[in-house]
Amino acid sequence: MRKNLVVAIDGYSSCGKSTLAKALAKKLGFIYIDSGAMYRAVTLYFIRNQISCADELAVADALQHIELNFHARDYESHITLNGEEVSEEIRQMPVSENVSEVSAQKLVRREMVRQQQRMGKSKNIVMDGRDIGTTVFPDAQIKFFMTADPKVRAERRFRELQSKGDTTTSLENVFENIAHRDYADTTRTESPLVRADDAIILDNTKITPQEQLNFALDKVKAAIPPVNPDKN
Repeated sequence: MRKNLVVAIDGYSSCGKSTLAKALAKKLGFIYIDSGAMYRAVTLYFIRNQISCADELAVADALQHIELNFHARDYESHITLNGEEVSEEIRQMPVSENVSEVSAQKLVRREMVRQQQRMGKSKNIVMDGRDIGTTVFPDAQIKFFMTADPKVRAERRFRELQSKGDTTTSLENVFENIAHRDYADTTRTESPLVRADDAIILDNTKITPQEQLNFALDKVKAAIPPVNPDKN
């Protein structure tokens, strides 16, 4: 199989994009790139260093001091921020409450797109996010656009937070956060969340992770034959 094949997965927050992307990458023998984790890591840096999105000079300077990398451990993709493992911390509510504002910044998005495109130049990758199939890799061989009922998404996210020991965030808080992020993601000026014309819609409101994986694998096999990780 030739290199630099790209599977782009876009969609709303808490739709299980990363769950599908990780499973798909593992099955295909591709590299998984979590673009959402990159924006969350930048948000964490901004919070820690009290960087205001209203201060463009401060944002530009901060981006010069942010180095993001992915590494694999226990078959999972983990992200480091300037060498520090932050995969768990970036999923907490303080980051969730601020990531839409940070990711809407033109300078932030352009820097992240630059880094993402670099990652896809020489490897077969699965990448999930909000603008992968429209801005980052508009020529991706296959694109998915994921959606689900907002209430179902909130319940899934709430259970995830509880499983990680968060007992302070209510289901109502999670639902409000998702509604806010949906609005921010779809109305921002820089690379808003929209479905690419050639993206396959995947509504997982009523299907299991295994069922959505099977659906995605069938579509990938049809679009990029043959899919054989042993020859990757």
